[in-house]
Amino acid sequence: MEKEKLTFQKTIAHLQKKRKVLLLSTSNRWSNENEKPKSSLLAEKILRALGKKATLIDVSALNIYPCEGNISTERGNSCGPKSAKLKDNEKNPTGNHRCWASFNHQDDELWKISKELFESDCVVFFGSVRWGQMNSCYQKLIERLTWIENRHSTLGEDNLLKNVEAGVIILGHNWRGKEVLEVQKKVLDFFGFKIVDSLCWNWQYTKNPLDETSEGYKKDAEEFAKIFLE
Repeated sequence: MEKEKLTFQKTIAHLQKKRKVLLLSTSNRWSNENEKPKSSLLAEKILRALGKKATLIDVSALNIYPCEGNISTERGNSCGPKSAKLKDNEKNPTGNHRCWASFNHQDDELWKISKELFESDCVVFFGSVRWGQMNSCYQKLIERLTWIENRHSTLGEDNLLKNVEAGVIILGHNWRGKEVLEVQKKVLDFFGFKIVDSLCWNWQYTKNPLDETSEGYKKDAEEFAKIFLE
C-alpha cells in the first residue's frame, strides 16, 4: 500500500513542475449512478492538487464519432492530409486539427481535446481495463487521434507532440493490467509523445483472473479508496 501511495505522490510531484497539464479520463459509468469510475476519481484528485495549471476532460461525456479508418484504403493512406483540416478558427486555432471524421460531422467534439492538447506541455490519459484491454472510450479516442501520428510517420511532416510529455494511468480488477500498460506506453511513443515513467502505471486489485465475486469488487473499491483517496 505504501509503495502505491509513493507512486501516486511522484506522479503529482512531476506534474506540479509542468506549465499546463491536460488530464483525460476515459472510463464511463451510467450517469444516474452516484459512484464514479476509479480512474475518474484519481484524475479529479490530481486536478485538485494541480489547481489552475490543469484541465480535466471527461472523454466519455463528449460526442466523438468513431474513426473512419482512412489510414488503410485502396487508394493508400489518406488520414490527416491538409485537405482534412477542420475549417473553424474557434475549434482549430492552430490549424493542426486534420481529421476527416471532424470534417464530415459538424457536431463532432474531438476538437475540444485537440485544442487543449496543442496548448499543453503534458497530458495524462486515465482509463480502465475491460476484458484484458483498455476501455472502449479510450480506444476510440486513440483511434481518432491517429492523424497526429500519421502526420510525421506517413506524411513526412513535423511531429506536433515532440515537446509534449505523456503518461497513462490504468485501473483494473484482476487481469492484464501490466500488459495493457506496456502496450499503451508503446502506442503513445508511436504517436511521438515524450513518455515519462513516473506518469505511467497501473493499479490492479488482484492477480487472480478468476476473482469475479461481488464481494471481491467491493473490497477492490475499499482498498483503492484507502490508498489513493484518503
